[in-house]
Amino acid sequence: MYRHIKELQFAAKPEKPDADFAGKIQELVGGQFGEMTVMTQYLFQGWNARIPGKYKDMILDIGTEEIGHVEMLCTMIARLLEGAPAETTARMAASNPGLAAVLGGMNPQHAIISGGGALPTNSQGIPWNAGYIVASGNLLTDFRSNVHAEAQSRLQTSRIYNMTDDPGVRAMLRFNLARDTFHQQQWMRAIEELVADGLADVIEDSNAEFEDAEQAATYWTLHEGSRGVEGSWARGRTPVTDQEVLVHGDTPESTDDALLPPPDPNLFATYDGSLGAGETGEPSPTQGLVGKVKKALD
Repeated sequence: MYRHIKELQFAAKPEKPDADFAGKIQELVGGQFGEMTVMTQYLFQGWNARIPGKYKDMILDIGTEEIGHVEMLCTMIARLLEGAPAETTARMAASNPGLAAVLGGMNPQHAIISGGGALPTNSQGIPWNAGYIVASGNLLTDFRSNVHAEAQSRLQTSRIYNMTDDPGVRAMLRFNLARDTFHQQQWMRAIEELVADGLADVIEDSNAEFEDAEQAATYWTLHEGSRGVEGSWARGRTPVTDQEVLVHGDTPESTDDALLPPPDPNLFATYDGSLGAGETGEPSPTQGLVGKVKKALD
């Protein structure tokens, strides 16, 4: 159960309306690395965690905090849109006709769809997508994804911070920057603790006994004159599995030329006949079974 407290975690009070900047903040709401993504990612990771205790509780703590961050940003957007487009655009248009031509920079959807409120979209109006989230059930890989998500989120917040001089907006964004700084470190420390608790190795290595051991320690250099071989990743020993690093710069060992078989003529793929006639595909096992059941019923 979730309980809502009406006070925001941090104030979202701009000094003045700014419809154009409201559109920019949409990226921090519904962009690929916006707060909707990390909120949903952490909540699903927490709900699906199989270990009761500190890990599950920590994931849900931060996921719940991110709900509040979405609310903060939505509140800020609505307040930045206050008086727009009418009063705000009229004032802007008086000194900048070019800006007036695009409604003072306002996203038309803010007026048409949300009535002056935030939207679950990015800064271009593209709807947020649940495909952005990572919740695999493996805490090591999830936590690494979380470090990445927080880093990208902080980077974008930092860029947007430099696009405004509004003291109220900047105050809230400074708070958000700080939370992203802590969250990156929180996930990094959680990875260390997973390893220390014996719940994960340093890297994801499931089914390691079946992988090609040589390729697990090989750097492939695939363009002439590459300086990639100068890095520490291409020499010495691998940092986790402690194998001697090999460098492969020759032609591939495989003789597979990737030729495809002739196409099924019923699929009408473009084909010149050079590989012979294609075979007509049979219905899938499921389709065949359904047909047999229908015939039996008839």
